[in-house]
Amino acid sequence: MSHESATRSYERNRPKGGSPRETEGRALLEAARRMAIAQDAPDDKEAMKAAVRLNWKLWTILQAEVCAPDCSLPLEIRTNMVNLCNFVDKRIVDVLAEPESEKLGALININRQIAAGLLTAIEQPGQDAGP
Repeated sequence: MSHESATRSYERNRPKGGSPRETEGRALLEAARRMAIAQDAPDDKEAMKAAVRLNWKLWTILQAEVCAPDCSLPLEIRTNMVNLCNFVDKRIVDVLAEPESEKLGALININRQIAAGLLTAIEQPGQDAGP
């Protein structure tokens, strides 16, 4: 799926209500939840791969946002997010190649931390902490 089609799909299917940052935060938490469920069932490799693929789609959208010419984030944050996206991509490829539940921990933690930042920024008006 191309960055453009992924972004269009996201916009079309985004839940109504709430800010884009809130939606992104909730999506990251949902992906983390699904990976945690897969982590608790290490013998179900297909469920693990499905959860990781969903997470990959989400991170592809986030990466497209921070790489867009009209992204309003400061350059340092954009650079850090791209580096994080690259790490997530590599970890996901590793999990898909060799599905092992212990590899999911880093992805789950990253999703939860970024979601917490996005959702905290919503509670503090005037800050734009999202991708």
